[in-house]
Amino acid sequence: MTYPRDRREPSPSRFYRDPANGRILGVCAGAADYFDVSPGTVRIAAIIGLFFFTIPTVVAYFAAGMLIDAKPEHLYASGEQEEFWREMRTEPSRTASNLSHKFRGIERRIRAAEAYVTSSEFKLNRDFNKL
Repeated sequence: MTYPRDRREPSPSRFYRDPANGRILGVCAGAADYFDVSPGTVRIAAIIGLFFFTIPTVVAYFAAGMLIDAKPEHLYASGEQEEFWREMRTEPSRTASNLSHKFRGIERRIRAAEAYVTSSEFKLNRDFNKL
């Protein structure tokens, strides 16, 4: 099922223009945010592109400005979530490794809790507390 362009759910992994932090349409600021680089670096690259490829750079910039959605104001629930998605876009293998490590730790704690709850010591403590 396809959705109209304006009814799509915002996705933290998508590329968005960032007009709030941009100079003209926010394309360079959006690219900088997506690739986790400084906006100045992207702007300098765009200016260099203007000198060498003036017409294609201008057309590409304004086409991107018209076709790419603006970044929603409340795209991330927290700063931690924003950092996670930025890492996911720039270093997916490292992020997956970090998640795997966290889930292994959670699984260890769950197994330890399960072993304690099913042990006779837990039953003895529970019966003792009921007295």
